[in-house]
Amino acid sequence: MCGITGILANDIDPQVINLMTDRLIHRGPDARGIYINERKTLALGHSRLSIIDLSEKANQPMSTPDGRYTIVFNGEIYNFKSIRKELINIDQALNFNSNSDTETILLAYKA
Repeated sequence: MCGITGILANDIDPQVINLMTDRLIHRGPDARGIYINERKTLALGHSRLSIIDLSEKANQPMSTPDGRYTIVFNGEIYNFKSIRKELINIDQALNFNSNSDTETILLAYKA
């Protein structure tokens, strides 16, 4: 089970989200990632337990190519392949960078 951390504040100290995420490494020892927005008002951390897509392309936090949306996610979307096909049918130009259910959820939310 992955570990997820987050802070919503006026001025985030990056050390805090790093410490928080480090404390959850036992929840997901396969990868670790941090996202802090430009204004330093939102920080997300993720310690990953790889299950579906084992590649680095599926690491989190994961953002859309335009950077508008970012996700940290723990769970498994069992029908993500059919959702992915549906999204591609809607937008033929849609480009997936991984085989992860997280990216599918992120791009479905954007759509």
